[in-house]
Amino acid sequence: MNYLSVEGLTKSYDEKQLFSNFTFGLDQGQKAALVGVNGCGKSTLLKVIAGIEAPDQGLVSFRKGVKVAILRQHPEFDENANISETVFSEDKEELNLIRDYELGLLKTETDPANASDLALLVEKMDALNVWDYEHQIKTLLGKLGLHNLEQKMGELSGGQRKRVALAQALVSNPDFLILDEPTNHLDLEVIEWLESYLATQNLTLLMVTHDRYFLDRVTNEILEIENGNLYRYKGNYSHFLEKKAERQEMEEVTISKARNLLKTELEWMRRQPKARGTKAKYRVDAFHDLKETANSGSRDAKMEVNLKGERQGKKILELDHITKSFRSSTLVADFSYVFKRKEHVGIIGPNGVGKSTFLNILAQRVKPDEGKIDVGLTTKFGYYMQDETIFDPNKKVLDIVKEVAEYIKLDNGSEITASQLLNQFLFPPKMQHNFVGKLSGGEKRRLQLLRVLMANPNFLILDEPTNDLDITTLNVLEDYLQSFSGCLVIVSHDRYFMDRLVHHLFVFKGDGIIQNYPGNYSDFRNEVGIPASEPVAPSKKSKVPLKKEANSTQRKLSYNEQRELKELDTLIPKLEARKSELHHSLSSESEYEKLQALSEQIKEVEEELEEKEMRWLELSEFA
Repeated sequence: MNYLSVEGLTKSYDEKQLFSNFTFGLDQGQKAALVGVNGCGKSTLLKVIAGIEAPDQGLVSFRKGVKVAILRQHPEFDENANISETVFSEDKEELNLIRDYELGLLKTETDPANASDLALLVEKMDALNVWDYEHQIKTLLGKLGLHNLEQKMGELSGGQRKRVALAQALVSNPDFLILDEPTNHLDLEVIEWLESYLATQNLTLLMVTHDRYFLDRVTNEILEIENGNLYRYKGNYSHFLEKKAERQEMEEVTISKARNLLKTELEWMRRQPKARGTKAKYRVDAFHDLKETANSGSRDAKMEVNLKGERQGKKILELDHITKSFRSSTLVADFSYVFKRKEHVGIIGPNGVGKSTFLNILAQRVKPDEGKIDVGLTTKFGYYMQDETIFDPNKKVLDIVKEVAEYIKLDNGSEITASQLLNQFLFPPKMQHNFVGKLSGGEKRRLQLLRVLMANPNFLILDEPTNDLDITTLNVLEDYLQSFSGCLVIVSHDRYFMDRLVHHLFVFKGDGIIQNYPGNYSDFRNEVGIPASEPVAPSKKSKVPLKKEANSTQRKLSYNEQRELKELDTLIPKLEARKSELHHSLSSESEYEKLQALSEQIKEVEEELEEKEMRWLELSEFA
């Protein structure tokens, strides 16, 4: 069943055409991702499909009755609204009732006098039969770490705001979900939960993300924008890479043949008199078509990073019993470490435990409350910060780079100009003279990265470097960082990026505790025994305690009910094991039909499991 139809879509900004005559569709249950270099129009295409921006030409249509929700890359909120008002902003009776119920539970915990109001809400929820919906939303909010629903949006961090935006999109129970960089600013635990949730839900998905593990485990179709063309690939991201390589190989063969033939045709063209007869016109037209084919392979530019790093001495950076607190929270407690040459360290932990503060301590932007930092004489820091550097939008790209240096040293000892360096970072001469305000979000981040690396640091600190960068740029950056001869410290939610680059981890546990773990992220996850694809069973806290209070006379279970309860004790673990088995099969499957069948089976098992758990709760009240 077709859910989305896109026909002849065209969109330009100023003189730049982002895409032209794009035509495609998505059926129910398809999970597709848009990939392509920064600035190719991925986010704009999502906005046009969502109806946020209008196309220059073309038509977007959704099947009648299909409910659509969107997560924007940079969501905007009313700063004075609280989390509850924001998440339940859709004017829908069931959502309004669930919102009031959740807030009522919080108020009753602090003031039992509100219990009567809560009982009225329970009656209304019984009448509308929204308890299953309430369970889903409660589980959703819990997994996203949204517990204080009365907190104002203006008080939230970037990661918290992203989680609120996700909840806002998901609580509406959409049929079609549009996600623009859903993993940005989220911690790894939430990303893994979202990955499992999207992979198992029976919804249609169109998203943009650079997270390659996420792409591999969630999608069953890839839409690639390259050189203004749209290519479709059935299967996940790994399958896409294989098929893209095959396509490029075939194109190279075609281009090579065209170039050989072009030499012959070019000689013929040069021999002909200027006033050609009509009999040769077909051959002249064919020559121009051939020339276009022969030159088609020259447009695929690739970013180059070959910057020089300063040499390091014996002493690099030593931390001696460092402690740092903020208000009543201890972020770093009595931590000591001596950094060695060519060390690549990854930092992981949930949002708010002090990872960015720790980076600021390393870069000496924040002083510790206690302890000593000893920096080697030859240590030169480069700090790529999580918050996007705010460039003057009225300055030209070339001027932004010249503010740092006009000549830059390369790793081979030679020097290049700022303009040549920009060209290596995929800012061609025409773009160099554009104003910064015209750059896409990913292009601004690439410019920020360039400014950090061109200073030739030998101690590189990267705080969420993968946000908004396209996959092509990430691959080149990873190649450079793998051979980086200095020290490297990375905070990133991109598991593939971390697995490829780091030698060991600093695991932030909370309360200032930092564990030094030898290995990469996947090693750590495997050792602690929490597979990334394993969903956690939802909490079943709901109306049951209230119902128990309403029944003042306690009763005992009948013989048949006792037997049923005993059977449920055996059946529920079997259903949980079956669900785990299906999830495992889902994570290793790539064919769309099989994925859909597995998703349906998972849904059936989850529904049965929820029914049995609810019955177990009801019976256990009187056991």
